[in-house]
Amino acid sequence: MMRPGPRSALPRDLAWLPLGPADNQDLAHLLHRAEVVDDPPYRTTAQETAEYFIDPTYSGVAGRDAEGVMRAFGLVRLRPAEKVYASIIGIVDPLWRRRGIGGALLHWQVERARHLIGVERAAAVGTPRAEAPAHVVTTVLEGDERMMQHLAELNFEPRRWYRELRRDLSVPVPDVDLDGFLSVEPWSEELDDAARRAHNEALLSDSTGQAPMSVEEWASGRAYFAPAWSFMAVDRSGDRARVAGYLRSGRYEQDWEALGWREGYTDMLGVRAEYRGRQVGEALLTAAMRAYARDGMQFAATGVDSDNPTGALDLYHELGYTPTRGSVLYSLQV
Repeated sequence: MMRPGPRSALPRDLAWLPLGPADNQDLAHLLHRAEVVDDPPYRTTAQETAEYFIDPTYSGVAGRDAEGVMRAFGLVRLRPAEKVYASIIGIVDPLWRRRGIGGALLHWQVERARHLIGVERAAAVGTPRAEAPAHVVTTVLEGDERMMQHLAELNFEPRRWYRELRRDLSVPVPDVDLDGFLSVEPWSEELDDAARRAHNEALLSDSTGQAPMSVEEWASGRAYFAPAWSFMAVDRSGDRARVAGYLRSGRYEQDWEALGWREGYTDMLGVRAEYRGRQVGEALLTAAMRAYARDGMQFAATGVDSDNPTGALDLYHELGYTPTRGSVLYSLQV
């Protein structure tokens, strides 16, 4: 449900109202206008913004001008994890910047996040989650000095660095042989939930602090899921097939013009702990590379946390991936 919260502190240049699913088309148009000017290496579609409202804990606000055009928005969502995280996202129309709107929105989001975290803790009284550390987090593209300054003024600190990588598919893709009864197979609905369980086991063994994904969470966010580019490493040595590793790809055609090239994107890659060291990750990535290349992609791409504990960054480098751009996760402990 939507929890709009107080809006009195927001600038009166705009009329502020709760943000909800009915505003999605206007929200997508606002993001499009901003991205044309800011030129990030992606373009956000209405399908993607619609997913902002799936989470029942969201709280959002939108500012409209006298003609009713949405000129700014701010959104806060609680994210599932061992710790309590509130993620924030927002934008101001380029024509309405440098009027104090962005800074005021950021203040509103932080206060709203504190409130949502307080509600979450109150509901969890008597459980470890009630005392768990809580953070407000947001991600900023490298080079966005204006936003970084706003965050620093509110005592946010940079905590994690993310790097986008790409691999030229005109370079030959190496052959990777798997041992025993392991094989790389196309993604199948039959083993989809087995891949989810493998993902949750991999998270647990990596001690990432991320919460296991429910069936609903695993199924969400698939607007651009590309099954033909996705694979599973399957162990068929027993009576039942066991998913040893998985790779989910996305086809983000709306980003290609901004990027300047066509790419297949690896959204998710994981290997169960007991199968690591057996080239499962390499086999999955090379299978995806060949699938991308068959469909005319110029590059294979992915994003990696520079502090990833699994050694994923080394794996990508060994397969010829090189860095292109990055972003920074800022965090405020509350």
